[in-house]
Amino acid sequence: MFVGHYGPGFAIKAARPELPLWLLFLAVQAVDIAWATFVLTGIEKVRIVPGITAASPLDLYYMPFTHSLVAALAWSVAAAAACKVLFRWKGWTACAWVGVAVFSHWIIDLLVHRPDLPLWGDEAKVGLGLWNYAGPSFALEAAVLGAGLWFYLARTRALTAVGRYGPAVFAVAMLALQGSTLFAPPPASTTTIAVSALAGYLALAAVAGWIDRQRTAVS
Repeated sequence: MFVGHYGPGFAIKAARPELPLWLLFLAVQAVDIAWATFVLTGIEKVRIVPGITAASPLDLYYMPFTHSLVAALAWSVAAAAACKVLFRWKGWTACAWVGVAVFSHWIIDLLVHRPDLPLWGDEAKVGLGLWNYAGPSFALEAAVLGAGLWFYLARTRALTAVGRYGPAVFAVAMLALQGSTLFAPPPASTTTIAVSALAGYLALAAVAGWIDRQRTAVS
């Protein structure tokens, strides 16, 4: 899953308006940000196998340090602790919500991945395999993103035209990007996958932060 991961980011922002949306956008993709970095450095492995699933050509055969259940929990705790140190927030509640955002990635991945998500190390791999069905997997992406966006819009109000129309345009653009991958040729290389993923995650977080500054929480 790609854009569906951002649904929890929008929803958590609605529940905790003090948290920056750009930070939550990075948090929900923190596992994949680490994965792309580890692929570039050779720590984790991926193969391009066209047709391995209907929705993705990636054979994610070795990713114990990012996508195992134990690793996802560790990244979540590390993210919460990092927020406490970097932002000096009072208490741990806001930090814990960032941790929840990070862990939401593994839960959503469980729904769509083939059995390639280890529970620990590189062992006991799980995955419900919705990526084997392009239409239903895309529908789930849209539903999760849309639900999170609905909560966000219900708990905030626009300050500018960008704030009024930007969230919907942003969501449609993300879904269009996701949909285009279903018809695009396989990536040229694993390096291309990792670099484009990192660039995409940073760009989407930057746009989310810009749009979020054009809205304010409903009191």
